[in-house]
Order: sequence, then C-alpha cells, then structure tokens
Amino acid sequence: MQDTLFYVHDPMCSWCWGFEPTRRVIFDAVAEKLQIRSLVGGLAADTDLSMPEPMRQMLQQTWQRIEQAIPGTCFNFEFWEKCSPRRSTYPANRAVIAARNQGDEFDQKMITRIQQAYYLEARNPSDNDTLIELAAEIGLDSQKFSKQLVDASTHQLLLAEIQESRQMGMDSFPSLAVYRSGELHHIDLNYTDPQSMIKQIKSV
Repeated sequence: MQDTLFYVHDPMCSWCWGFEPTRRVIFDAVAEKLQIRSLVGGLAADTDLSMPEPMRQMLQQTWQRIEQAIPGTCFNFEFWEKCSPRRSTYPANRAVIAARNQGDEFDQKMITRIQQAYYLEARNPSDNDTLIELAAEIGLDSQKFSKQLVDASTHQLLLAEIQESRQMGMDSFPSLAVYRSGELHHIDLNYTDPQSMIKQIKSV
C-alpha cells in the first residue's frame, strides 16, 4: 500500500461538521504527498424509531458546545422542531457510497451537501427522500442514485468500510491516521489548528 492518509467520518456526526474547515486545509496541504482515503464510519445503525427526548436534548447540547468550542461553526436548531429525528446515520453513509459510485468527485460533494442540509437547512438526512433530493442538487443521476441507495451491495460496502475503520482502531469520528512504511500512525485531533496536525502528518 502506498503512503495514505485515512479519514474516518460520518456525514451526520456534528463534530465532523465542526472539523470540516480544518479537514479541508489538511487535505489541501498533503494531497501531493499522500493518497487520501475517506471512509464512512457508520455512527448509528438503521432504525425507524423516533429519537428519545433525552437523546434529542443531549445532541442539542452537543451542538451548543461545538459552537462554543469551534469558532465559526453554526447549527440550525429549527431541525429539532421541523423534523422527526431518528438516531440513524446509515442512510446518509450509504448515500455517500452511492454518490461515489457515479464518480469519485461526488464523494465529498455529497458529504458536504448532507452536512449543509442537516446542520444549516433543517432537513433530515436519515430520510431517503431527502437524500435523493440532495443527490439531484449536486448533479447526480437521481434515478440511478435512488436504486443504489437501497441496493444490498451498497449496504455491504458500508459494512466493509466500517469494519476496515474498526480494524485500524479508528472508531470515533472524526479520526485521522497515516499509513507509512508499513505502519499506521494515529493523528491527534486539533479542531482549530490544522497546522499542528499537518506537522504531525508530515513527521510520522
């Protein structure tokens, strides 16, 4: 395997949303030196159950904490009034894989669009109908996407990425690690200082 930067995330992980500006700086800085592999980590499995009220309150408190900890990060709290939240991120994870199937360039486009819809526009990416709308908005073939979104092979690819992430010990989100010279090096996260992480990445 060539030298690789692994990034494990979930498009519905609020800390990943806060990390996004830093991630972009890091990827731009190392793209010429390292292969970059972005893996979906599967934060929460499929469920049709409504999210319990204590979890709703906990997540809203997490959003508030992230806004305070990471300057410039914004959340639209109308989501909790307009939508019917479920603790289910697998659909959004499968959406990233289905988008990627139409071209690698759609991987990050879909991630970004899901994050914007969820955190800024109070739309629910746990719903397949929302994900199909987002696919069309980024220029995907929405008919092809809608079929791949629910195809068993897409779910198997998700499970494979989750397993690969866990095998590397990357079971929290976001996570970064560098594979170099046969060894995997985990990178300490700093949500507001990309340069410290770039230095780590280059030094391992």
